[in-house]
Amino acid sequence: MITTLRMTSQQLLRPRFDRPKDLVAWMGAIQAQEYTMAKWAVGLRLQSGTLRAVEEALVKGEIIRTHLLRPTWHFVTAEDLPWIQQLCAPRIRAAYQSYARNLGISEELYLTCNRLIEQFIREKGHLTKQEIGTALAEKGISFTPPHLNCFLFRAETDAIVCSGIDKNNKATYALWDERIPPTPRLTKEEALAKLATRYFQSHSPASLQDFTWWSGLSVTEARQAIGCIDDELTLEPFGSATFYIHRSCQSPAPDSSPASDPVFHFLPSYDEYLISYKDRSMAIDPVHYPKAFNRYGLFYPVILYKGKIVGNWNKAVKKGTATVQTSFFQEKVRIPAALIKTAEHRYKTFLSE
Repeated sequence: MITTLRMTSQQLLRPRFDRPKDLVAWMGAIQAQEYTMAKWAVGLRLQSGTLRAVEEALVKGEIIRTHLLRPTWHFVTAEDLPWIQQLCAPRIRAAYQSYARNLGISEELYLTCNRLIEQFIREKGHLTKQEIGTALAEKGISFTPPHLNCFLFRAETDAIVCSGIDKNNKATYALWDERIPPTPRLTKEEALAKLATRYFQSHSPASLQDFTWWSGLSVTEARQAIGCIDDELTLEPFGSATFYIHRSCQSPAPDSSPASDPVFHFLPSYDEYLISYKDRSMAIDPVHYPKAFNRYGLFYPVILYKGKIVGNWNKAVKKGTATVQTSFFQEKVRIPAALIKTAEHRYKTFLSE
């Protein structure tokens, strides 16, 4: 029951959207640590998603890739970025304060780099991380790779830069004021309510601990956010746990159990179906955790079958043709060959169209 509801709310079962922008808006934010895999995370959840459609949304600036929430890379819509960053920026800056201090980065240096980075991009257009580093070095700024990361993180949280158009298959940075439309500033309570709505409509059923983990909010802030949308949520017991379910979450039809609707997907690494919950035991047997993710936060591509993570997959290229290689956690798992073939065809179609 829980996995079927989650597959539905996460658009892995009977997807409702066809445009990448609409899907990302529904999800609130989609982790985009692995850039290529994150594009598949979007396409997988569309009625007929293609890599071209996702990349077009990125080129147009409908979808932005930046550091948010925990913080790590996420996809978010251009319209949603200002109010989500409003919540995240102070926490991201605080999280890096002691690290930056150990690197010898002063507030004065941050402000100098902000000014230079803005100048470079305004004069030269969208720039890769390496190009920004080269330009800073030419201005006499001494730094190591960790320093450059901090400079760019700060420029992001100060609303100076965001993601730009890829250059030679490399991500770039663009100016915020060229990509992000002006939006009215929300109060903190309004922003908390909006974030809670986006999370629970797309991740139900989920717990307070799940939401706190995903959002990066403090427990106090997460409780406040949930309280702001109390009329949109119901609290339901499932075994020994209690979960919130958003009113938009459609209950599965009587014949829509995992057994009668055997959903089979090749999920990308860092997929929301796993990473967005603090407790992942509903989706995967804890004994198999090391095969899906490690203790250092690295997540692998996994196979979803009937709501459960049952194996791993990876893309291989032989003689210029992409193929999918699979391995399953248990030999006793018997999956119809037609399901595997359909999933592989969908992935190849996503890449090629």
